[in-house]
Amino acid sequence: MLKKLSNMQIIALGFFLLVLLGTVLLLLPFASVPNEPTSVLTALFTSVSASCVTGLVLVDTATHWTLFGQIVILLLIQIGGLGFITIATVFLSFARKNLGLKNRSLMAESINATSLAGLRTLTKRIMKGALLVEAAGALLLSIPFVKDFGWIRGIYYAVFHSVSAFCNAGFDLMGIRSRFSSFTDYADHWLVNLVLIALIMIGGIGFAVWEDVRIHKWKIKRYSLHSKIVLLVSLILTFGGAALFYLFEWNHLFSDVSVGGRILRSLFQSVTCRTAGFNTIDLGKLSVPSVLLSCLLMLIGGSAGSTAGGIKTTTFAVMFIFLFTALRARKRPQLFGRSLDDAAIKKAANIITFNVSLIVISLLLISFLQPVSFPDLLLEIFSAMGTVGMSTGFTRMLSPIAKCVVIVLMFCGRVGSVTLASAFLEKRAEPKISYPTEQITLG
Repeated sequence: MLKKLSNMQIIALGFFLLVLLGTVLLLLPFASVPNEPTSVLTALFTSVSASCVTGLVLVDTATHWTLFGQIVILLLIQIGGLGFITIATVFLSFARKNLGLKNRSLMAESINATSLAGLRTLTKRIMKGALLVEAAGALLLSIPFVKDFGWIRGIYYAVFHSVSAFCNAGFDLMGIRSRFSSFTDYADHWLVNLVLIALIMIGGIGFAVWEDVRIHKWKIKRYSLHSKIVLLVSLILTFGGAALFYLFEWNHLFSDVSVGGRILRSLFQSVTCRTAGFNTIDLGKLSVPSVLLSCLLMLIGGSAGSTAGGIKTTTFAVMFIFLFTALRARKRPQLFGRSLDDAAIKKAANIITFNVSLIVISLLLISFLQPVSFPDLLLEIFSAMGTVGMSTGFTRMLSPIAKCVVIVLMFCGRVGSVTLASAFLEKRAEPKISYPTEQITLG
């Protein structure tokens, strides 16, 4: 049966089965603490949020779920972040199974690889690199966490948050202090903030960029066009976003915070908006410009072939370059001495159109279903679509139907709206019909 499915259909089906498995495990009586039963909708919502590395929650992760439930969530985050196909390929490699052309093609599609050559080796490097980075992050986070929570819980918390940050998931266990508080208690802790920022950014730049950095080191001129665009856009969004957050909240949320605290909060907010979902500030008190900036950063997200969501930095860059080129009346978009092909421009336009359409439809639907605060709803919808996980707590106040809308958005955001649409609409053969062309007026 799988042989009849396309790569996109298999990817969508794989995530769907992962979500179902997670839902069943989270519904087990020993997955949640006594006297706090888990509804089917809560288990499904949590499973989708973890598998799609989003971080939106209906119940506090630290206080509602038992150790078993938290480990299930952690495994869903790891599998969803790295991609179930990546992990399956590694197991097949260790079992010395032949991947075959179909499996290689599927693997390339999953990690956005441009070539089928050396995929087995590349996959192993991805897994080793991910585990090494997560281990390093856990080691550094254990320094403050062991001090605050003791040896056993401190190490466990360090591992959990390192994996969650690297996979850009946004799930946290800091509710042990105050429910749904995230990292607000560590807003001025430089080590915790910088380690989380580093983990989020490394996980969000993509596996292809890892390879370029590994092979060419600091010789940036030898990097592929993809890697150059990813690194340039990531730097602009990170530091440009931080500067704008600093400016917007100067006399508002940061009015009684030191200069160092303002810089740290602004930088963390700029990075976490790119699909991580942690927060060190009260999101409900953000100014309107900061909410809009957060939505823009969440829409763009991380980079293709990474643990992050959003339309991706490369998609944003391609459309920006295309529009800039059109305004200057040039024939082909160019960057770093290379031209962008029409296929890339068309795909970028499709991705943006699908995502914006889903966001607008969801905004209309949920605002129709129940009375809402529009800034809270806006942040929620962009957060779900970008698989970010940032919320003012509005998630828990949604009606069951509205929660289902958010579930669909999270799934689309992780699998990819275009991938998901193609999985359902893909046809094996195109009709051999060509209709006559006619001009229409635009603009």
